[in-house]
Amino acid sequence: MLDIRDISTVVKELRSRLNLSQEELAAKLGVSFATVNRWENERIVPRGKARAAIQKLIEESGLDESDSGEADTSASPIKKRRRSKSKDDVLSNRSMEQMLWSAACSIRGEKDAPKFKDYILPLVFIKRLSDVFEDEVQRLSETYGDTDTALSIIEADHGLVRFFIPPEARWPVVSRREQFNWPDDRKPKTLGEQLTITVRSIVKQNPSLSGVIDTVDYNETRNGEREISDTALSGVIETLTDPRYRLGLYDVEPDFLGRAYEYLLRKFAEGQGQSAGEFFTPTEVGWLMGYIVRPSQGEEVYDFACGSAGLLIKCELALQERELKVKRPLKLYGQELTGSSYAIARMNMVIHDMEGEIVRGNSMTNPKFRESDSGLRKFDIVVANPMWNQPFDTAVYDNDPYDRFEPRGGITTGKADWAWMQHTAASLKDHGRAAVVIDTGAVTRGSGSKSEDREKKIRKWFVDNDLVEGVILLPDNLFYNTTAAGIIIVFNKHKPPVRKGKIVLVNASQECKKGRPKNYIPDESIHRIADAFIQAKDIERFVKVITNEKAAEEDYNLSPSRYVDTAAKEIYRHIPEILLELKQVEQQAQSIDTELDAIFKKLKLE
Repeated sequence: MLDIRDISTVVKELRSRLNLSQEELAAKLGVSFATVNRWENERIVPRGKARAAIQKLIEESGLDESDSGEADTSASPIKKRRRSKSKDDVLSNRSMEQMLWSAACSIRGEKDAPKFKDYILPLVFIKRLSDVFEDEVQRLSETYGDTDTALSIIEADHGLVRFFIPPEARWPVVSRREQFNWPDDRKPKTLGEQLTITVRSIVKQNPSLSGVIDTVDYNETRNGEREISDTALSGVIETLTDPRYRLGLYDVEPDFLGRAYEYLLRKFAEGQGQSAGEFFTPTEVGWLMGYIVRPSQGEEVYDFACGSAGLLIKCELALQERELKVKRPLKLYGQELTGSSYAIARMNMVIHDMEGEIVRGNSMTNPKFRESDSGLRKFDIVVANPMWNQPFDTAVYDNDPYDRFEPRGGITTGKADWAWMQHTAASLKDHGRAAVVIDTGAVTRGSGSKSEDREKKIRKWFVDNDLVEGVILLPDNLFYNTTAAGIIIVFNKHKPPVRKGKIVLVNASQECKKGRPKNYIPDESIHRIADAFIQAKDIERFVKVITNEKAAEEDYNLSPSRYVDTAAKEIYRHIPEILLELKQVEQQAQSIDTELDAIFKKLKLE
């Protein structure tokens, strides 16, 4: 069975055995040369059809059979690959949700529903850390001969692993599948106390996790009663210990923790008839934004409303997909107001070894990334999905010390959509570009009105200064707590010459499939939308490229649906042509009737 954790060795041995170049193997598997190269350089692992094609080629080449016997060292200098059991695929959304719901049911009744996540997510993260640590120990045991030797070397040099998990904090001990010899003065009296010790032990060994997983006290007591009982905690741990829910390096998607948080927040908000209050960006929208901004190695990327840092992570992953080898990773910077989202963002960053910084605060009223007391720090790329139609007191705009609003079209009122666009523009370097998700109404409000509209005035400034590179209308019902479509507005402060003075409008409203409870954009549509935007050519019922002058003629209405009609056009035909066709149909009908009469007469005679 194909072991994706050792894919580099598998691919190299396949090429050696079959005497194929990377290009030839790519053609045989139906993938690109760059993909094969990234497999061999351990940048990505094969999934889905690609993985099935490799497995089939392994079987056809007899690689499995040869591995079971003596290695043929003359055939290849590459050492024999591991033959350990691996999962058929990453943990699916449905499985993840089932795991989280089962964990939540374990503490139902002991905590208010919105508080479930505060107790569950740190445990999920500890499980994730422990499973990743276990994967890395297994990898190093192949290098050093056995697990005990690998562990002793890791003890001496914690830098060999992403995060060093001390023995008492590893999941087999947490789940009580293994016993730990606790010193008498540290031996926990309750499971809650053990979990609190576990969290503190991990943070002590990994200071970067401070404030990330040590956010609750599992042994907290109020008025003589435990906040959460050992029975409830044991139920959560048993759920996470289920072999179906392994959370190692290749068992879950990159933004697994963010998606887990999103699910818990949405589920419990729905259960109480409340709005989740936050707009999380669907995974496919994040990929689309990453493809559109096309990050280059070493660039700085900023998200001023970063949530779980999913958009920042997608930018890095999009870079890894495009580049053969990433020597200079992106530097990722995010600011998030909500404490729980901030913690998840930091979890995601540290688990992916991604460079950058996540800070907490309100980017509108107190932006933390600054060059001085009166100037914002500039970035190569900005990606964001701020809360739509967010209200702010006009005093925030009138007394802005960072000069974000007045020089960029003026001060808005009420909804903050275009105030966030002004913040975006103020945060871009001279060659910077941005992709921001906002409400569809933000690109139309005020257009066609005879009265002065402040949002339209700001749109006019962005168009007249040639900052708007394009607008993408998304399908309906993608986002969890709204059925509204949403749009992606793309800025570029240094457009290439062929795109100067032009705006690319993509009506992607039909590029989705129905799902439960939400629609989704399939992979092929993600690439179709991104490619169409990058190529910037008119495509009937999909893409329209307009000039800034045309936008001005339309009173700065930037909605793709105004310029791109997705309905199939009616076909009109000349009446003589239709009459002729009807006459031919009548003649055919008479001929068939004659043949049928002859058949019936023959049947009666017989």
